[in-house]
Amino acid sequence: MVKKIMRSDPKQFSTMQNQKNVCVKIAVSFLCLGLAFRLLLSDSFSFSSSSSSSSMVMEETPPPMAEEKTESPVFHLPLEASSDSVDFPSNNNQIQSSQNGAEKCDLFVGEWVADKSGPMYTNESCNLIEHHQNCMKNGRPDSGYLYWRWNPRGCELPKFNPRKFLDFMRNKSFAFIGDSISRNHVQSLLCILSQVESAVEIYHDKEYRSKIWKFPSHNFTLSVIWTPFLIKATIFEDMDGVSSSETQLHLDTLDTLWTKQYETFDFVLIGGGKWFLKTAIYHENNTIVGCHYCPGKNLTDFGFDYAYRKAIGLVLDFFVKSSHKATIFFRTTTPDHFENGEWFSGGYCNRTVPFKEGQIEMIDVDSTMRGIELEEFAKATSLGSDKAAKLKLLDTTFLSLLRPDGHPGPYRQYQPFAKDKNAKVQNDCLHWCLPGPIDSWNDIIMEMLVNP
Repeated sequence: MVKKIMRSDPKQFSTMQNQKNVCVKIAVSFLCLGLAFRLLLSDSFSFSSSSSSSSMVMEETPPPMAEEKTESPVFHLPLEASSDSVDFPSNNNQIQSSQNGAEKCDLFVGEWVADKSGPMYTNESCNLIEHHQNCMKNGRPDSGYLYWRWNPRGCELPKFNPRKFLDFMRNKSFAFIGDSISRNHVQSLLCILSQVESAVEIYHDKEYRSKIWKFPSHNFTLSVIWTPFLIKATIFEDMDGVSSSETQLHLDTLDTLWTKQYETFDFVLIGGGKWFLKTAIYHENNTIVGCHYCPGKNLTDFGFDYAYRKAIGLVLDFFVKSSHKATIFFRTTTPDHFENGEWFSGGYCNRTVPFKEGQIEMIDVDSTMRGIELEEFAKATSLGSDKAAKLKLLDTTFLSLLRPDGHPGPYRQYQPFAKDKNAKVQNDCLHWCLPGPIDSWNDIIMEMLVNP
């Protein structure tokens, strides 16, 4: 039909040609508008796509379990320790979203995603792992728990860079103050840093609970101070956790073991928690005022939360009022994952993969502790001044809650089932295997230091 019009009527041809040109112009205009609209929204499409891909990674099956070992096993994997090519975002608070370069994310809200690269060290490359956390050497047969990394929602968290950290800490001192979780954490940091420079131990107390290390080429001092209550306490408990009497807690007095050293530290990481659940007699103004779980003592039972609030408030108030301007990381409580009992009553933790958000909730005790911590931290920061210490909240509770697979369990002991596969042994579902999930805490600390 088009051919017929073209041949029979030149005017018609000209008219149709003009109409055709108009149609083409209109089509091109719509095409341009469509492309512009697509470009305008491409950032949000990219963000959604990236979030979806992260969720898909969570669905992947972790690396297969390692074969069960009967001799002192050593875990091997390729080490990718201290690449200088790691770049950190340059925003001032939290990490910027990698998708649009503008939105920021919460470092402590996210998910654990599969990471085939594995940890930065092994029980072979680091000789500083304490016996109870050396899960691979003690015979833990699975290795899937090593292949996860913490991924804050909406952004990428760079892996810890030991060389940059040591350069950042040159001529400075960093103290970890608290209970055995702090000691667990400092071992993780030492193992990562040992890939660049080995630490030299220059002090330890009688029970090897408090220690000091030096990194000579960087003049960097790293300490751990064992003070499980952070306040003055008389403890009648041996290294196996057996008590001969009630702990005596002075709720209005800080432990001078750490306060007298405070002004020598440039950075402090402090935290407590679980020890406040133990039976204790409470003192204020050198007078017994009550207790926690002390039946038969004819004392008012205030509960652990009363003492914990007093202690945390006193600690944070000390930092706010001190003239020493250090950087303080205040770590929130660490949840345990005992199932079907407690550490003393047959409780265990035999899960091998992380939880996803919504699959587990905090128990009342942990929820109460974290609530107190957040309230007291908010109160302290509202009273702080430019001359006071820099308070930073290291809110590791939620990300730790999602890792029931990262504890030693029965492998806090060497080869617990070597003689009897059905042996009943005490489980550790509070501390963390090394390497393990606690290594990711250092990724977060590094980010908070680089982008204050």
